[in-house]
Amino acid sequence: MKILLATYWAIPHVGGVWNYMEQQKRELEKLGHEVDILGFNEDSSAVYIINKNKVIEKEKIMPLLEGKLTEEAYPEIHTNALVKYTEFQRYCFELSAAYLGLDEYDVIHTQDVLAAASIVRVLPENTALVATLHGSVAHEIRHQLNGIHKSSTAYMARAYYDDLESAGAKAPAYTIVANEWLKNILTEEFDVPSEQIKVLHYGFDTDTFLKESTKENTSLLIPENKTIITYTGRLIEMKGVHHLIAALGKLKEDREDWVCWIIGEGENQKELQKQAKELGIEDDVFFFGNRTDVPYLVSQSDIYVFPSLLENQPLSLVEAQIAGKPTIVSDAGGLPEMVKDGVTGLIYPAGNVQALYDRLKLLIESPEFQKIIGNNAQVWGLDHWALSKGVQSILEVYELAIAKGRKEVIEDVSVETDS
Repeated sequence: MKILLATYWAIPHVGGVWNYMEQQKRELEKLGHEVDILGFNEDSSAVYIINKNKVIEKEKIMPLLEGKLTEEAYPEIHTNALVKYTEFQRYCFELSAAYLGLDEYDVIHTQDVLAAASIVRVLPENTALVATLHGSVAHEIRHQLNGIHKSSTAYMARAYYDDLESAGAKAPAYTIVANEWLKNILTEEFDVPSEQIKVLHYGFDTDTFLKESTKENTSLLIPENKTIITYTGRLIEMKGVHHLIAALGKLKEDREDWVCWIIGEGENQKELQKQAKELGIEDDVFFFGNRTDVPYLVSQSDIYVFPSLLENQPLSLVEAQIAGKPTIVSDAGGLPEMVKDGVTGLIYPAGNVQALYDRLKLLIESPEFQKIIGNNAQVWGLDHWALSKGVQSILEVYELAIAKGRKEVIEDVSVETDS
């Protein structure tokens, strides 16, 4: 089978979607399938198939779009800056994908609603379209419209992204989500037919992660007699890292036998560093930036915290479970479907600093409890997140999508014959 994994987002990038695509590609190729990956490049100046020398520079597409989508002809596109940017970007993505050529693929597997809504418009007749949605873009935008994208026309951006969410989720033959939380959002808010949605958890390359975790970084100074608390992920408001730092500020008032490693980068990094300094914990909280040795860093930690305010199924939490670490997670989105409270981790109400502090204190004071729930998480995770299971489920959806396309063709031919 010839498969194209496609995303609207820039690739490669830090975060779970890129890791997911890489792992899917490796595992599918082991099974004899051919797999390409399509997306914007790192600075979003071109759309390319990353594993081939096939590139369309955005500067070659934009003059055409600017000539067609003028403010006089389409004033609604130009009224809100976020809408204008997204609309031009997605048309650029769509046209570039068409120019790069899609006819050779049996299946195109998009990784977000924007890619799905774009690809379906240029989808070859004999190619099946499947989408995996790694979260709700519309819900994320709603948060941003109260922050970085706040404006007098924010209501237009909300309506625009709601329409995109619905169109992108409905576009494929089948839409894959990781949990019931996202399925319920799509069916109840965006009118996606329930029968179109497949709930499949991510497969994860546990073997490679565990091998990488044994590669010691001798330059890393491991503090003695201190509990290492770790967060890995983007440093943006929705990840709730500011709540973690606030909870650590309270923890500092009680005890000093801990440090926190924050691994990742993002637009809120300077603000978070300032917050840590104001709380007097700048010498206890270490900002590592983006790292290539994340498996080893996680293996050396004692407690993993994921304080997100809106989340789907983060691979960083999967990694912590595979590493056998006790986890503290918020109850946002799909997180409660990944952790059994008090058994494989601890759950607290999203945004509740006091509750997060209480759970941190509980684990630090109970090393034996740390070991128990960490071991429980690892045993469960190694079975539940097995990559072979996840990829086999994906292949079954591909076959269903291809069969569905054939059925629709036969039905169309029958209608034409009858008429």
